[in-house]
Amino acid sequence: MAMGTEERARHWRFDELPGVDLLHARYIRKIFPLHTHETFVIAAITEGVEAFRHRNELVQAGTGQLALVNPDTPHTGHAGIPEGWTYRTLYPAAALINEIAAEISTLRGPVGFTSPVADDPYAAVLVTGVHTAAEQGNALAADSLLRLAVARLLRAHGGNLPDRPRRSAGTGNALRARAVLEERMAEPPSLERLATELGTSPFALLRAFKATYGMPPHTWLTDARVRRASCLLDAGTAPAEAAAAVGFTDQSHLSRHFSRIVGVPPGAYRRERARTYKTTDVPPS
Repeated sequence: MAMGTEERARHWRFDELPGVDLLHARYIRKIFPLHTHETFVIAAITEGVEAFRHRNELVQAGTGQLALVNPDTPHTGHAGIPEGWTYRTLYPAAALINEIAAEISTLRGPVGFTSPVADDPYAAVLVTGVHTAAEQGNALAADSLLRLAVARLLRAHGGNLPDRPRRSAGTGNALRARAVLEERMAEPPSLERLATELGTSPFALLRAFKATYGMPPHTWLTDARVRRASCLLDAGTAPAEAAAAVGFTDQSHLSRHFSRIVGVPPGAYRRERARTYKTTDVPPS
């Protein structure tokens, strides 16, 4: 996938590399809004520069570097140079990262990356190798390279995730608000009604929610809807049905937000999930 004027993206899974999603993309004008992932993000930049806001800091990852994001960490993404960026990304489940950490270090409990950018060309080569091996249907190589890459990055850039801040009344309201929005995702209450139900004021709830989750409730809800829709698409649900189930007004509404956050349209995402790639298959490049 050479540098050029065309944007392309493929978001897929290799059946014999469970717990890991893969994204191979070339973006120029793409702008990822503030969002989170339930998984880790390990993105090897193969060409160009990606810029992204991580927590309250704007950082950049260039060719040979890696962008590293822990689960449930708000971040954005856009081109750091006019030519855009190309990257190969792994989205490994937290359980897999913790398993590898337990094997290769004394770290126990939830672990994560301590820096959003790693200047480690060899680790980037390993991540690219995972993609290549998966594309060739080589499960042994894909799994081996994945574990080598994660182990290397954890040794150099890993640590225990910080303890959650002490719970306050505001934090408690934010947690309760999230539970309400998850339960009533298809028909959420207004901010005023939600605050009234929780016995607080709208502005107090806004402040508490953003302090706890790094984004206001309406942004979090859109992010959560996309994540739930992706699970439904994984299970074979049609995009229109997934849109209705999570509270989007229609399929085009889902498509717009899904493409902005995931990087590919829901139809393309679902088609990849419908295919099964095993060691006997060689998917198209």
